Amino acid sequence: MAPRSGDAWARVLSALRASPAAFVARAGAEALAAELLSELRSERLSEPTKLSLLSVIMEFPTQLWPDPSAAEAAAYTLLDTMALLPPQPAALRRPLLLATTSVLAACGALGSASNATSRLLSMLLVAASGRATGPEQRALQATACECLRELESCLPGLLAGQLGLLRALQDTLGTQAHCLLFVLALRNALGALTRAGAGAPTRLQGLLATRTGPQRGETKAWDWSLVAPRAQWPGPWDWSLVGEDTWGRSVPSGQEGDWSEPDASPLDLSPPEARELRATVSQLLDTSYLLTPPAQAQMLQQLSLVLRAVRGQPPALLKPQLVRLLGTARVSLLHAVLASKDAFGEALFTAQDEALLLRRLVGAAQHPALPPPARLFYLHCLLHFPENWPLGPAGEESTPVLLTPSLATGLLPSLLQDPPNLLARLHLLCLLCREELGADENRDCQGMEEQALGYLQGLLAGLRQGAAQPGAPRSSATLCFRASYLATQCLASHPGALAQLTRGLAELYQARPCLAPHFVDLLEQAGEALAEPLGKALQQVAVTRVGGAQALQWHLQILTKVAGGQPLGPTLGFLWAARGQGGDWAWEQALLGACRALLRGIGLSEAGSRDLASLLQELARDLDDPDSRDRGRLYYSLFTHLSGPKLGSALGPTHSMPMLCSSLVEENEGFASSLTVQEVQAPLQLRRIPQQAKGPPVILGLTVEASETLYSLELRFRILGPHYEPLEAMQVPCLHPGAFPKLLLLPLVPRRPYPALLDISVLYATPSGLTCYAQLPSLPIAFADLFLPLLPPPLERTHPPTFQELWASCLPGGAESCMWGPWQGQALETLVTKHWKPFVVSATPPTNYQVAIHLPPSSQLLLQLEAAGDNGVRVALRTDDWAILPLAGEYLRGLGAAA
Repeated sequence: MAPRSGDAWARVLSALRASPAAFVARAGAEALAAELLSELRSERLSEPTKLSLLSVIMEFPTQLWPDPSAAEAAAYTLLDTMALLPPQPAALRRPLLLATTSVLAACGALGSASNATSRLLSMLLVAASGRATGPEQRALQATACECLRELESCLPGLLAGQLGLLRALQDTLGTQAHCLLFVLALRNALGALTRAGAGAPTRLQGLLATRTGPQRGETKAWDWSLVAPRAQWPGPWDWSLVGEDTWGRSVPSGQEGDWSEPDASPLDLSPPEARELRATVSQLLDTSYLLTPPAQAQMLQQLSLVLRAVRGQPPALLKPQLVRLLGTARVSLLHAVLASKDAFGEALFTAQDEALLLRRLVGAAQHPALPPPARLFYLHCLLHFPENWPLGPAGEESTPVLLTPSLATGLLPSLLQDPPNLLARLHLLCLLCREELGADENRDCQGMEEQALGYLQGLLAGLRQGAAQPGAPRSSATLCFRASYLATQCLASHPGALAQLTRGLAELYQARPCLAPHFVDLLEQAGEALAEPLGKALQQVAVTRVGGAQALQWHLQILTKVAGGQPLGPTLGFLWAARGQGGDWAWEQALLGACRALLRGIGLSEAGSRDLASLLQELARDLDDPDSRDRGRLYYSLFTHLSGPKLGSALGPTHSMPMLCSSLVEENEGFASSLTVQEVQAPLQLRRIPQQAKGPPVILGLTVEASETLYSLELRFRILGPHYEPLEAMQVPCLHPGAFPKLLLLPLVPRRPYPALLDISVLYATPSGLTCYAQLPSLPIAFADLFLPLLPPPLERTHPPTFQELWASCLPGGAESCMWGPWQGQALETLVTKHWKPFVVSATPPTNYQVAIHLPPSSQLLLQLEAAGDNGVRVALRTDDWAILPLAGEYLRGLGAAA
């Protein structure tokens, strides 16, 4: 095969990334791997192309070399390629080190018998030990340390024999990479000594002694006799402390140092070794402030594990650094502090420290200048705060002892907050209400306790009211049910609170029966405390047949779910009445599903049995679809011939294996596959492209390209939710790899201007004659995708309405709000030009802008932006549709977060 050019390799690598398994199966793993290794030595290819080849090797080592022996040979070839590089700094040296490490670690080729491993370890130690005189050398040194950390993580204890050398490098060079490498090696070495058993502790002082490293230019395996003449090492590398089990498999990363398990006893050290270890830990802590916050956090967690691994080591060594970090604004450092508190408790943190941490978390969780993810992190820390003296059984959710209701007043949830923040605050409020209700169950709630519970009930009522509005978005219903689930879990032992919640949910179902799937999920997840009363209330609403004929299918879903635990009479009466309504095949199957749920129930009375048998007889005779009649006849036969236990077993879920294909199909597998649609992973890439807003309809621009030749493509689109008109399928005659992407213009017709998710599937034919079906990744339709300029005025108007006329026309039927934006100086002008240029009605750059946006089918959104000096921008909003005001607020907050 002729050598590929750089452009040809770019196309090959793009196809490989699009579908790695299919591409490797088609091209052959051995041939592709050999070609990659050969091209790395080619002088025709440029360095960027070779870097792309190395990145593919790092991404897909297991697909290219599934066999460890092949991976060993590939790693040796990569090391030989590195030896051919010129001595001056080369851009390929670091990627070659990373690729070799990835191949050995991912493909299972690491081990004492691997010559490539020994050669790589010596090379990495040489690179990590050298004096870095320039940026390239410093980058190579850091890369070598990262590779050694990766190898140490894969085989804990691998660098235990090099602790002295790593400590010397940390003392002399003191870079962040050397510090983290030494801490990880120290932690794993203590774990290895613990696994080694009696007699091993006497080796720690020798392991920490300073040793010399390999000399630059050495290519042979490491000679330990030159490093420690009096030490007896079994070979060129000490594998005796490596974390392997008796079968030679390495301990999974992340499990090698967990000495908190009951079967891992702490290590006993002699007094000199204990003093040496304390001095090492103190030295590392003293230099930790020079590291970046993530590196400091990682070092603190590793040193905590080091102290927990050794008996008699006081955790007070960590106290000075942790006190320094009590007021930190870095999330990673605060997480490390809380992890240390969880590990050592009152041995490291006093009650005053705990109160300070709680006040710090409460203040940060409501700070307006912090981004939403950070505030959610602080709320999560409050909900899972590691206490010195926790109350209640282990694993039970509760608020910290020192977190009083008065301290948590600022964390009350509000309907104006974004859903994640609202749910986290609601969870905290539910826990506070449960504790106050449980403090004295013999008295009524009074004072602050009654106010907190009343506020919780009012908030849940507000969420239900928003979900009950006709045409309310799906997100509001999802938020309401998630909040109801949290309240149920926290207030399960308080019947009064659950009774009010049950009534509210029943009223919500009465207002919107189309939320039946959400109620079914809630009944499955909420537990017995809510399932019994809520199921009874929902049955009472369903049998009244609210919503007319359009809601019958939703009522059937509810009755199918609650049939086994509720009275039979109302459900049977509903089914008798629904039998004469008629309907399509899906409606008949839902009706029979409710009958099946009744058959699986227990405790049928004689009268109920006769009514159910008569109903099944009528269904077997009167249903329109033959399949439905046969199913009704089957249920009648089973009901009249089987006892209760056998009937439940026959109608319950089956666990049998699927039937095998017949011998005829097995002999003609190729013929059968050509006649059926194969569900595959499509070699297609679908991308969004920006479209300029000109006028209705809303146009969604898509480009489609393929990594294989495909014919007769039919792209099918479905928008999840009821707020858009159905979309027509689009046909593409053919697609060829490397061709210019095909442009598709998809018109959207919203019924309501809400964001949604576009579900995409494709049906196509391959050159071999197969018909394939694939599900493509869903694409989001954002709120901003629906923006259109204002419609032209009607014929009777001679001029378009002014902005002030539009502004006044929004009220009183619409809604208005105001926000603050963090844009300063020219940032406001840049924001308007980038996002709202087609919608600007009037402007006084760069301080004042008036923006009018049309949202199909018939809504409008008006913005007045006025700069307030260096403090930011005041944004006034008005709309003639109050339901889109939260969406507009979320959209503007997203622009503020991006700024």
